[in-house]
Parts: sequence; C-alpha cells; structure tokens
Amino acid sequence: MRRGKSIQISGITIFFMFTVAGLLATVVGLRAQKVEVVDGIRLVHNKGKGTWSKKPALTLEPVRQLGDIDSTDPNTAFYLPAAVALDSAGNVYVLDTGNNRIQKFSRDGKYLATIGRFGQGPGEFNYPSWLDLDGAGNLYVTDPFNERVQVLKPDGTDLRTIKFSDGRMGNVFVRTDGKLVMGQATISFRFLTPDEQKSAGLPRLVKVLDAEGRLLNEFGEMLDMKEELLTNTMNQFVLTVDEKDNIYLAFPYQNRIEKYSPDGKLLWRADRELAYSLEVIDKGSIDRREGGVSIRSPRINRSSEAIAVDGKGRVWVVTLARQLKKEEQVGVGVTISQTPSGRQVGFKPQGDTELRETDAYKLEVFDPQGVLLGEIPLRQFVDGIFIYGDRLFLVDRLRGASIREFRIKE
Repeated sequence: MRRGKSIQISGITIFFMFTVAGLLATVVGLRAQKVEVVDGIRLVHNKGKGTWSKKPALTLEPVRQLGDIDSTDPNTAFYLPAAVALDSAGNVYVLDTGNNRIQKFSRDGKYLATIGRFGQGPGEFNYPSWLDLDGAGNLYVTDPFNERVQVLKPDGTDLRTIKFSDGRMGNVFVRTDGKLVMGQATISFRFLTPDEQKSAGLPRLVKVLDAEGRLLNEFGEMLDMKEELLTNTMNQFVLTVDEKDNIYLAFPYQNRIEKYSPDGKLLWRADRELAYSLEVIDKGSIDRREGGVSIRSPRINRSSEAIAVDGKGRVWVVTLARQLKKEEQVGVGVTISQTPSGRQVGFKPQGDTELRETDAYKLEVFDPQGVLLGEIPLRQFVDGIFIYGDRLFLVDRLRGASIREFRIKE
C-alpha cells in the first residue's frame, strides 16, 4: 500500500523521517551533556562531539587571503598581525603589530590606506596589541608599550588618548554604550614578592572602564595556584564581546569557557572533552637577583587559542585537537630595554615559520547556552578568530603572517 502512495506523499514522508531523525540526534546530543546549576550559575559539561554528531551543520567557504610572510607587496607584507576589525561599509582593518600600522582594505580586498607608524606621538604606535571600532567607525588602538589607548578618527587622524600608567594594561574592546572592556595585561613589568602576594590578593580578570579609562567594575574569579607565576599562567585567557555587550572568556591552560552579562554576572561556564591532559608539567620559577629577574615559564599543555561570537550568539573557540609537535612550535622572543628616549621593545618569532599546514587545530562551536554543537576541522595554524555577520577571519600571526577570510554557510 505504501508503494502506491503518490510522489508528493512520499516526499512528505521522507521529509518527516529526516525531521524525526534530526530531532532524535539533537535529543541524544543533549543527553550527552551534563547541565547543572550551582549558586545560580549554569555549568555545562559537554561530552562527545556535540549535537551535530559527525556532520557539521555549518561550513566555511573560503573567500580570500590577505597577506603572506613572503609577500612582495609592501601593503600586505604583514609582521605579527594581531587583530581584524570591520566598519559599517564592510572595509577590513588589519592591525599589523610588528610594522606599527593599521592596513585598510575594501570589502573585496583592495588596499585603501595605511594608518599609523612607529613612535610615541599622536597616531604613532609601539607594537600595538589590539584594535576595535566603535559605532561611528573610530579606531581604538591598544598601545601597551606607550601605556595608552589611542582613539583615531576613521581617516586615522587623532581624536583623543586614554592614558594608563600602572604597566598592567590589557586589550580594550568598545561596548555599544561607549564603555570599555579590558582584559588581562598584555605584558607585565612587575612580579610581586611572596609578602606582596599575600597582601595584594588575587585580582579580578576583567575590567569595565568609562570612556576616559576610569574603573567602573571588575569581575571574574582567578584560580589560585598559590604561586604567582603559575597562577598568572593558569589564568591567562582570550576575550571577546558580542553585539549585546556580553563578555566571553576562554582559558588556554584550563578547560574553561565562560559567558558574563554586561554588568559582570557569570551566566554560564562550560567545559568539554579534550584529547590531552591540562595538568601542570613544570611549575616554572622566578629567580630574583640584584639588578633583575630571571623567569622560567611553567610547562602546561594548551587548549584554547582564540574566541569569537557570531550574530546568533554561537560561541566559536579555536581549540587544539592535539598538542603541537616540537617542529610545529613557534614562540615570540621579546627584548625590552630602557633608554633615555623611552622603552625600546622588540618581538621576533622563534621556530620554524615555514610551516603553513597542520591538523592540530579545530573550531568548536557552542550554542548561546554553552552546549557544544560540534566542531569544524582546520588545516592551518590559527592564532586569532574574528566574526562580523557571515564573514569569519582566521589569523595566522606567527607563521604565514596572513588573514584568511571565510563565509559562514548555514
């Protein structure tokens, strides 16, 4: 009898069967996640590959690449590119940290302008670390070695400067209301003695500032490792802010992703299954001697590299599918010296920067409530992710010195 049904009815039946299958997969996926509420905070313990199962519901369509370490075009010969921002017209701004400039490109990738140069004056930078735009298209440039955030007009001319002088300023994001969100210090020039640590206590992770840089609020709990160097390392995080001013953190050395409301309330914390341990391998050490400090960094496996949020509230985390092999590891050597003319800083990648492809990275996508939807494998090294509408940008900062643009396909 069923074989005698019309094609139209068969089409409806098939559609219905796929819908049920999709619902069943979603239910199974949700059952794999353990969700609990503790002290009003939603805790999500993600298991398995997420509700998408084996097939991602989203794909990334390659659009273009901006820059390359071997580029002969001076406009795309980036050195340590750090951030990508878009204006209302869709123009792309690339913060080219090592060249102390911002490169502006049209929506279709055509070079338009260079903003900034090395120095300490208006519109000049000293290894700027971050870039964000406000609703009017003004550029907020985090310039930590000049101890300031420079606010530039869309054409690159100086608008105002927000000064910081405690040597512990982090990357700054601009909220829709003009307030600023600051992450942890990009680099700190001061380590506390054990007695100072006891009296100072643990700082909060995130600061909210007014438009002039005055502190309004701070929040986010640090994990206390009882030793300053290890505590600082374990509590490193990457940060982003969504269109509604919610704040998201991902911790490279913890299995921890968090979402906060604009007023600093922790809304949820999520973890997921990793293919490696994040136990401390080596605590590192600080050797204080007359005239200086010698630091040996802790050794811990690394999980997250970057975080972004799309317009539907989905959270995208660049995650290591496995730990990097020795030949894949690249770091940055930093030299800092004080001269009569000011602080001199130098950054230089260390390691094999010729490698371009790897299977060590993936994108994990979470729903707005912290439930893992699934993952998208990557075939390149990734140090940063930025999402504007359906445009997704992946930054290879240390090796290819490039920006790859993709279109998110539903």
